[in-house]
This record gives sequence, structure tokens and C-alpha cells, in this order.
Amino acid sequence: MKAATMNAIVYQQYGSPEVLKWEQVAKPTPKPNQILVKIHATTVTSGDWRMRQANPFLVRLFNGIFKPKNQILGTELAGEVEAVGEKVSKYKVGDRVFGYQLFGTYAEYICLDENSVITQIPEGMSYQEAASVPNGALSAHFFLKQAHIKPGQKVLIIGASGSVGAYAVQLAREAGAEVTAVCSSRNVEMVRQLGAHHIIDYTQEEFTERDTRYDVIFDAVDKSTFVECEPLLNEQGVFLSTGFTFDYFWKMFKTSGKNYQGKRVVVGNAESQPEDLEMLRVLLQKGSLQAVLDRTYHLQQAAEAHRYVQAGHKRGNVVLQVMA
Repeated sequence: MKAATMNAIVYQQYGSPEVLKWEQVAKPTPKPNQILVKIHATTVTSGDWRMRQANPFLVRLFNGIFKPKNQILGTELAGEVEAVGEKVSKYKVGDRVFGYQLFGTYAEYICLDENSVITQIPEGMSYQEAASVPNGALSAHFFLKQAHIKPGQKVLIIGASGSVGAYAVQLAREAGAEVTAVCSSRNVEMVRQLGAHHIIDYTQEEFTERDTRYDVIFDAVDKSTFVECEPLLNEQGVFLSTGFTFDYFWKMFKTSGKNYQGKRVVVGNAESQPEDLEMLRVLLQKGSLQAVLDRTYHLQQAAEAHRYVQAGHKRGNVVLQVMA
């Protein structure tokens, strides 16, 4: 009997978007504790093009020095459960699910452990909307959680129109913070609709020149520095960044002591649990959190989508439609 196959976007070498190829690969079969998901939608994130290009070089240390070990990119997915392993109890065939996976979502099918970072899609939400939530929203939630935001605190979010930033605006607002968002002119109205109380258009003014002091500054696009932001922080303020520099990690180490009372730095990789995504699902269901979509491409157009995202001007999320 001929082995079952599926379509996927595969890259066998690091490089430009042209390394992404539409190919047929083996269709996975679920193990006893896994579900087989028929993927309807995935996304292109900044992390995806960095993995594709091995930028920074650190990417090669865990995904292959000379060529990628994991050859199917993609971290977000939304789809339908097509089959379940014999030990699975949380899901059944036909369930609509969405979630986060480190690799493998640029494909028609994927097998996931039933206890991985997945959950049911909120009622009334499309696959495209659901797929655009996990990476950005989980990252925003992870960083903001480290700041222990209290109602009434002032929070500044740099890059408020991007995937992480757009969810950070909404989650900080949900926590009761007074949110100031930094974005370009074309995104002002969008960010206002997401719930920002104040907006700084960086094409018109420098946020560093304002006299306002903040309890939390979150650089969601790694475009600023702690040196620039430190004067804007209150004495026990927290600087959050998606950046990956040795200097940031050293500052985080120095400011992370239990009895430390000064300004803190928090950087690193977002670490998420299934309960974090479930919390986001509840917010989505009650309308306190909304997906932000920019463009939708077909999976076969992954290279074009990567070029667009890498240009750095996307608003919210870019979706790849896998199944109709």
C-alpha cells in the first residue's frame, strides 16, 4: 500500500524566501497520546523568517549549523481534529482547535500531544483569526506577567501595531493599566480601537522626549534599548524586551535578585503552558481580546508572505491559508 502524503512548505537550506519549496512529504500518524490535526490556517511571524535565514546565527546552534534539522517552519495553527490516538481523552474527531508548536505548521497535517499548547477555538471565531492568536498573544502574556501589572499603573508599549504589541495593548488594558502605545501614523486608529489610552506617533515625535514616567515599558519589537528607556521608568519600573543581546541578559541577571529594589530588566524566550492559552481562549470568547489580521496568503505563497513580513511593516498578523 502506498504511504499517505501531504503538501507542505519545506526548506532544506538557510537563505532567502526562495529556499521555501512546495513539496509532498509523508503524512504523520498519531501516537496513542496524540491528535492528528488537519490544519486550516497558520501564520508567518518574524521568528519564522529569522529561522529561515538563520538570523541571528544562534538559530544554527539548535536547528543545525549547516542546514536546518527541522525543515518545516511555522509555529501557529488552527484546524480540525481528524484522528485521535487510543489514549487521548481531551479531544475527539471534529473538534476545532488552535495552538502553538515550535515547528511544523506549514503543512496540511500535524500530530500534537493532547497536553501540548492547544485548546478549543472559541465559538464564532474563524480558523484564520484563531491561527493568528497563539504566538503573539502568548508572548505578550508571558512578558507582561513578569511585570506583575496592577490596576492604574502606567504601561508604555513600543511596537504596538505588531503581533506581540497589539496583544500586549489589549492584555495590559485588561489588567487595568493605563496604556500608552507607540506606533506609526497609519496604525494610530487601529491601536486606539484595541484600547490604548494614549498614542505616540513615532513619525511625529520621539517617545523618549516626553516627561511621563512609566511603571512598565515593553519593547515588543526590539527597536529600542534599556539605556534609552531607563530615564522614563519609575524607580521600581520594569523594562521588558523581546531582544536577545548579552547585555540584556546580563542586566536581567543583575536586577533579578529577590531583594533587588531598583529598575528591572526582563528579556528572553516566552515560555507558555496549556493553561495560558486556555486563559486567552476565555478572553477571546468574552470579547476582551481580538485577533488582528493584516493579510492572508495561500500556503503555496509562503515565500511572498515571508518577503512581506521581513520588510517590517505588517500590522498584527499575516495568515497562510492551508485548507479552504
